[in-house]
Amino acid sequence: MPISIFDMFRVGIGPSSSHTVGPMRAGKRFVEELHQQNLLMNCDHIVVQLKGSLAATGKGHATDQAVMLGLMGHLPDTIEVASIASFIDQIQKTKQLLLDQTKFISFDPEADIQFHPEVQDPYHTNAMEFYAFNDKNEMIFTEKIYSPGGGFIEAESEIHQSNYSKSSHLDLNKNVKYPFKNTKELLEICRQEKMSIAELIFQNELTWRSAEEIEEKLDQIAHLMHEIIESGLSAQGVLPGDLKVKRRAPTLYQTLSKATNFNKDPLLIMDWINVWGLAAAEENAAGGRVITAPTNGASGVIPAVLEYYRQYVEGADVKGIQNFLLTAGAIGLIYKRNASISGAEVGCQGEIGVACSMAAAGLAASQGATVEQIENAAEIGMEHFLGLTCDPVKGQVQIPCIERNAIAAVKAINASRMALRGDGSHFISLDQVVRTMLITGKDMQTKYKETSLGGLAVSIVEC
Repeated sequence: MPISIFDMFRVGIGPSSSHTVGPMRAGKRFVEELHQQNLLMNCDHIVVQLKGSLAATGKGHATDQAVMLGLMGHLPDTIEVASIASFIDQIQKTKQLLLDQTKFISFDPEADIQFHPEVQDPYHTNAMEFYAFNDKNEMIFTEKIYSPGGGFIEAESEIHQSNYSKSSHLDLNKNVKYPFKNTKELLEICRQEKMSIAELIFQNELTWRSAEEIEEKLDQIAHLMHEIIESGLSAQGVLPGDLKVKRRAPTLYQTLSKATNFNKDPLLIMDWINVWGLAAAEENAAGGRVITAPTNGASGVIPAVLEYYRQYVEGADVKGIQNFLLTAGAIGLIYKRNASISGAEVGCQGEIGVACSMAAAGLAASQGATVEQIENAAEIGMEHFLGLTCDPVKGQVQIPCIERNAIAAVKAINASRMALRGDGSHFISLDQVVRTMLITGKDMQTKYKETSLGGLAVSIVEC
């Protein structure tokens, strides 16, 4: 199943790709199915059941709100963030929802969005079931949809098909020029064709877009990542939710802007990397516009490392940025295909760990690394996040999630530097690490996988 790297870098809103972006897309998809089956005008009422991790941390991740917005016809990449609160407030007051901007139906969020954290679907814990009823309260259509991470969605009816036609705007039946299933195959093709990973991925992306469109989208992603950091550096105040976490990036930015003596403290560079990671992660936690990379919970890692490349790597240019994103995207595709990018499925190693691995590979590629050095950088980036749990306090992507973005960005740069200092040879392959990550995630207890039932999520409450 071919996947575009631009499905790994989705424009959306915070705080979660699996719990916010995916459910919003699922809500819209359900209404589209009603349209296609000529059932929309007969629909008088909708009930949504959230299961597993979606239910356990749904309130903290605004999953219920995302579902309602999707049913209204909105998408994460186009909705005006400032308008979300008024949309939700209107539904709560009127107990009505404007279905696909076409028809009002009765909808009480408290009764019609039901949370069932105890139900663990055998296919994936992030499961949603939608039910549509007519004015006689007869069910006219139902559909189960999964949100497996990164904003992807899969309907139950599609999971045994060779492609997920509803998960992408692309024709996934087209064959890419250089198909690969894992890192071993990717590197073999690169060596055989005498091309870099970035060049190979560019050729594959030509399956769906022109060269000009690919370069334009890459430049847009890089620009948006920079803008997200800038927004996070200037925004003041407290993040949403009961925790009342104060934004730290603006204050740290002001302090660093006055510190210029790198001779006395050469690690000021690390402080800058930290502040960029915090800024982007805080924008996500605030429900702002972000780019999944590969998820929202880890959306501060790649922007921070990319900013480091821009600011501190000699000779940094547009081509280097494009190579960074193409290569990082390739590594993300390997994790998506062979393991998971869902914290609810494999813990935070599947989010922060994958983001670190992608960023390390991208940074190495931007500096002209060999394919062997790039694979080594990606392997180091994940190896030291193996076993990392997903334990958000009160189900919010704030503690410990925001700091993890900053830490992972620094580790990605370190991984890249270690790889660039070597010749690319190493004992553990990236494919072995990917497989280990998946096995470790399956062995991990459910309470450590985005349920807020274990780890820091309960330790803080107990204190």
